[in-house]
Amino acid sequence: MNHMKGNELRWLRILLLVALAVPCHTHGDSPALNETWPNWRGPLSNGTSPSARPPIRWSESENVRWKIQLPGAGHSSPIVWGHRVFVLTAAPIGEAKPAVHDSAPGVHDSVPVTHVHEFRVTALNRTNGATLWSKVVCEEWPHEGGHTTGSQASASPVTDGERIYAFFGSRGLYCLDFNGTVLWTNHLGKMSTHHAHGEGSSPVLHRELLIVNWDQEGDCFIRAFHKVTGREVWKTKRDEKTSWSTPLVIECDGKSQVVVAATKRVRGYDVDTGHEIWQCAGLTDNVVASPIYHKGMLVTGNSYYVQAMMGIRVSGARGDVTGSEHVAWKLGRLTPYVPSPILYGDRMYFVRHNQNVLSRLDPQTGQFLGEPLRLEGIRDFIFSTPVGAGGHIYVTGRDGSTVVLRHDEKNEIVSLNQLKDSFSATAAVAGSEIFLRGERFLYCVAAP
Repeated sequence: MNHMKGNELRWLRILLLVALAVPCHTHGDSPALNETWPNWRGPLSNGTSPSARPPIRWSESENVRWKIQLPGAGHSSPIVWGHRVFVLTAAPIGEAKPAVHDSAPGVHDSVPVTHVHEFRVTALNRTNGATLWSKVVCEEWPHEGGHTTGSQASASPVTDGERIYAFFGSRGLYCLDFNGTVLWTNHLGKMSTHHAHGEGSSPVLHRELLIVNWDQEGDCFIRAFHKVTGREVWKTKRDEKTSWSTPLVIECDGKSQVVVAATKRVRGYDVDTGHEIWQCAGLTDNVVASPIYHKGMLVTGNSYYVQAMMGIRVSGARGDVTGSEHVAWKLGRLTPYVPSPILYGDRMYFVRHNQNVLSRLDPQTGQFLGEPLRLEGIRDFIFSTPVGAGGHIYVTGRDGSTVVLRHDEKNEIVSLNQLKDSFSATAAVAGSEIFLRGERFLYCVAAP
């Protein structure tokens, strides 16, 4: 009996030591996958949440758990982890000064800069929207104003559950802990964008690396930093021009690649070394939409001067695969411009240009699944990427309206919801909530 008690005590001590050795997250327990939206386009980086169940109906007086005014503008998406929601903003401060209007001759849709801006990372209580902390990481006079429909904070943050990574482009790359302390900073230079239309590519995390793409009207590159130290791990030059798409990390042939869609070429790089593996031409100018990946098929498309979309078989791709058997299919109509496609199950959804027409496609064959759907009720451009959760597709327009459709064979519209704001940022869905970031407010929509 005493021998048994001694063994029990010994095992209890071992279990206690093991428990103490496990890292604790002071910001809350590690949430399940459906409770997070850790980066732009969600936990699967395809625009969907695997098991979130947000509401399908709301208005200013229905199913809005909280609504807060943000400390500045921005088109970056909110991200969600545990009990926190993180959002990036940029706001003019101080007195107005003579305008700086850096744009190409004849271009009239860029904004003159008249103020110093403060660039801020804010953490909010997920339950009630209360500000937990708000950190100004930089105060600077922007050298470009961006497009009239853009913002100075368009890149979305990303988190690994322990740190937040905020990319303000020409204003720097910042790593903060969950208490708002800046752990490291990297300044990548000043970006010169096409027609001074602004910056927008978001950073991505892969294991220990934080990857940033830098396409502009000058020297272009893609860089990887160690996420804990900020140390540069690799940097690869790119023969490109301004693009706004966000890199996508995929798994193929037993290795990880990071793929970037851009005007001259879509390119795949070895994540560990930055070495270019393959490239493929076929898109047109001003690439904004980011690709999706499904069962070995990379689908990328855009729409500016020309409508273009293609499916690329990545397995075995080496060198320039333009015109080769790796290009499985091409499409020349109904393709997206600003909003990216999303992948829900085996089906891909995307809007036409920035318009209220939704198409459904088999990503393996490029074949349409039914006729395009007119999203009646959206009367302005669509800049935000659709999101999918709970068997539904959510498409939000700049006029404050969100059309919700069933994710099934018929894709019937089930609701049209209206809020009193303008929305360009992609929504975040996590748990039972959908977070909608407008020009003025951040909404948490959740059923009671």
